[in-house]
Amino acid sequence: MMKIGEILIRRQLISQTQLDQAIEIQTSCREKLGELLIFQGWIQQNDLEIALREQYWRQNGYWLID
Repeated sequence: MMKIGEILIRRQLISQTQLDQAIEIQTSCREKLGELLIFQGWIQQNDLEIALREQYWRQNGYWLID
């Protein structure tokens, strides 16, 4: 399964550095990664929704284009 952070990086919505920073913050505050990225202002709600939809499609075998 492709993780949400990987999808956001592939879509060029965040950088690897931003993902690493968010994961580091996440360990102390226990927020969901997507919510934390929105709170930081690095992505918009719509970006998260699209990435979550892609994650769902990939997980369930619907994603054909890579």
